[in-house]
Amino acid sequence: MSKKIVKVNVNGRVLEKAVEPRMLLVHFLREECNLTGAHIGCETSHCGACTVDIDGRSVKSCTHLAVQCEGAEVLTVEGLAKGGVLHAVQQGFYQEHGLQCGFCTPGMLMRAYRLLQENPDPSEEEVRAGMSGNLCRCTGYQNIVKAVLHAAATLRAARAAAA
Repeated sequence: MSKKIVKVNVNGRVLEKAVEPRMLLVHFLREECNLTGAHIGCETSHCGACTVDIDGRSVKSCTHLAVQCEGAEVLTVEGLAKGGVLHAVQQGFYQEHGLQCGFCTPGMLMRAYRLLQENPDPSEEEVRAGMSGNLCRCTGYQNIVKAVLHAAATLRAARAAAA
C-alpha cells in the first residue's frame, strides 16, 4: 500500500508526514509526532482515553484515520498548557483531584476543554452529560465533575477580568 502525504497542524505546529492510508490518528500522534498523551484504550471509541480536538470537535482518535486530518488543526493534551502554565482544565483536575491512575485523564481533559468551549457555564448535569462518552474506572466521576466546574469558573473569571 502506498503512503499518503498528510499535512496537519498539531498543537500549533504544521507537520507534513507520509503515512499509510489506514494509519489511525492515535498511532500517527504517538508514533509519528511523539505525542503520547492520547492513550490507546479500547480501540473502539467507547472509553475516550484517546480523545483529541480536531477543528473544534472532540474526536476519538482510535477510530479516526490520520489522512482524514489533511489540513486540519489538531489539539492534543500536550498543547493545552501554554508557556509552562497549565490550562484551566488541567489546573481544575489538579485542584479538585480529578484523577487517580491517570489513564483516562488526557481524554478527559480534552473532552472537558471542548465542553467548556461549547458551554462556558455548564450545570453539574450538563457536565455529566457532556463527559459521558469518556470512561474512568477509578474516580467515580465526582471529582472529575468538580474539576470541570472549577475550570469553567476559572475561565469565566478570566474572561470577565479581560473585558
